[in-house]
Amino acid sequence: MTSARGWFPTRISPMDKRLLGASALALCMACGGGGGSEEDDTILVGAIFALTGATSDVGTIYADGVRDYVGWVNSNGGIDGRPLMLLYQDYGYRVDRAEQLYSEFVSEGVVAFMGWGTGDTEALRGRIADDQVPFMSASYSHVLGDPKEAPYNFLAGTTYSDQFLIVIDWIVENHPDGSPKIALLHHASPFGLSPYEQLGRDYAAAQGIELMAQEMPRGSTDFTAELTRLREWGAEYVVFQNTSAPVSVVLKNAASLSMTIPFFCLNWCANELLVELAREASEGVVGAMPFAPPASEGVSGLEEARAYLLLKDGSALEDQGVPYGQGWWTMAVMTEGIRRVVHDRLPLTGKNVKAALEGLADFDTGGVTFPITFTGENHRGAKGMRLFRVEEGRWVPLTDFRHAPSK
Repeated sequence: MTSARGWFPTRISPMDKRLLGASALALCMACGGGGGSEEDDTILVGAIFALTGATSDVGTIYADGVRDYVGWVNSNGGIDGRPLMLLYQDYGYRVDRAEQLYSEFVSEGVVAFMGWGTGDTEALRGRIADDQVPFMSASYSHVLGDPKEAPYNFLAGTTYSDQFLIVIDWIVENHPDGSPKIALLHHASPFGLSPYEQLGRDYAAAQGIELMAQEMPRGSTDFTAELTRLREWGAEYVVFQNTSAPVSVVLKNAASLSMTIPFFCLNWCANELLVELAREASEGVVGAMPFAPPASEGVSGLEEARAYLLLKDGSALEDQGVPYGQGWWTMAVMTEGIRRVVHDRLPLTGKNVKAALEGLADFDTGGVTFPITFTGENHRGAKGMRLFRVEEGRWVPLTDFRHAPSK
């Protein structure tokens, strides 16, 4: 069968899970099919995507970015002539399913892995280390960037905690008098609590800032009760750690309650989908954006993705949005580690890919992200980001790159 985008021949597990562009098939034929030497073997990378479930609103777009980057690499000759093959499947945002698929793909010989959620990535980190499989997920949980805790996990985006701290700093700088009262409205999961429990709570307390964490029940279609609770507490600012669909409901509820306090989104609701869903209720929302929106000026790092989409199916990058670029560039950073191992003619092992990634210093993404640096002591690749604000239905820059205050 063909993929949802109608360009790649795919099979989903156990039969429908392989992604290999038509150009990659040609590369395989050129190097003698499944045989040949190490230099002409197909390079296997595993992936789990949230194509269904609680975070599929942004998960499907992110997955398209990852898959299309693989297609782009293969259409440009692969990695020194070796095609990439992505073994992937939807895991429905379920930790148990993630663990099952991870084991399955590792047993098939993947040299790297692309993940998704915070709960499943944190649950897998011990096995990832034991298996020595470099792992990049769409979770930017701060602890996952600590090699002492997660030696084979790498974060291409600014951590949730650093995003939160940058937002807190901006609020403090622009708050008129005294200490602000900030509420974190969060997804009911480890993902939701990550920026609060990892640095956020302590950082706010050290500055005398009152910080409240309020859970957003999964599947809720109205958050009036939560907003009423925040109003009674005296919240002056609301920061969201959730995805676009539920946050759009909150913004509409807030408008109906005539709440005019500033709203901030950490990265998974700071995107075009939020504006599309919330419409005028999204005006003025400030977004923490580790990855630049496609409409950003002077960002050369999205031009290849833009050209690829146009050639593939005539679609526009602006129609895909921020999560697409996140997926594209996360896969690009992982591929750079693989590329360096292949280029140096070293055995293509997870250990060597890890070492190659730890050699990235100020890796340039063409303005899409803060320059990425990994070391043996720190796998939090992007130590800063920009803030954007919705103005007349578009995300426009509010700041230049701001450095995270954490070490």
